[in-house]
Amino acid sequence: MWKKNEPEPTTREPIMNQPAAPRPEPRGSRATIGSSIDIKGDLSGEEDLLVEGKVEGKIILKKNTVTIGKSGRVKADVHGSSIHVDGRVRGNLYGDKEIIIRASGNVEGNLVAPRVTLENGSQFKGSIDMEPRKDTSRPGGARAEAPAAAVKQETKKEGISGGPAPAGQAQKGSQNESRRP
Repeated sequence: MWKKNEPEPTTREPIMNQPAAPRPEPRGSRATIGSSIDIKGDLSGEEDLLVEGKVEGKIILKKNTVTIGKSGRVKADVHGSSIHVDGRVRGNLYGDKEIIIRASGNVEGNLVAPRVTLENGSQFKGSIDMEPRKDTSRPGGARAEAPAAAVKQETKKEGISGGPAPAGQAQKGSQNESRRP
């Protein structure tokens, strides 16, 4: 029972033979802008991007993940499939899938994505738009105006008019009624 000379039997495989934690399948390589790099201009491409340096201009990687690292400083509009912010961004973020502002992240600009996450401790100043685009065929990606028209119809049914009265008719509360001694 307490024999010191006999090695203990092992039933586990060595650690190096065990598979690592599952990782998402890479879509391609990932480019890195190092902390000593300063770029002024537009960036576009077909691979994921990690920004640890400074970028001023535009980042357009609509099919890829854009990550602003802790030392990353960006003054640009950023377009990506997924956008993760650990550093500082001054500009609008447009994510086709998601935008995540981590606890160390600081964003001043508008966020447009179907899924937005602001972790505790993150700093954000701007607006958030999480509605999917209704009609992308319109110029500038304008949305259809059907919801606003439906609201106007409902208010008219209830006897509230949002527009001017027909010619020759005064609305309740018009100037003629409000002039009382």
